[in-house]
Amino acid sequence: MNMKKIIRQYIMENLLFTEDESVLQDSDSFLDGGIIDSTGVMEIILFIEETFGIKINDSEMLPANLDSVDKLADFIQRKQAQAVAA
Repeated sequence: MNMKKIIRQYIMENLLFTEDESVLQDSDSFLDGGIIDSTGVMEIILFIEETFGIKINDSEMLPANLDSVDKLADFIQRKQAQAVAA
């Protein structure tokens, strides 16, 4: 299963409580769409850290990294690439 599908499935099941994939596009803003609140952000961070084996620092908890499926997938790929390069 690809990364975006894993992220989308988690959000749909745990935050939107639906299996209808049409309710969430990869580019949809979680904040603007009212999909998540501050608790939801923490849930997503925990899920990402556990699922993809990365550590998200406080300074990285920004909408630019976490506000859509697309942004999350790009952020995770950058973090994984950094870990490999280190």
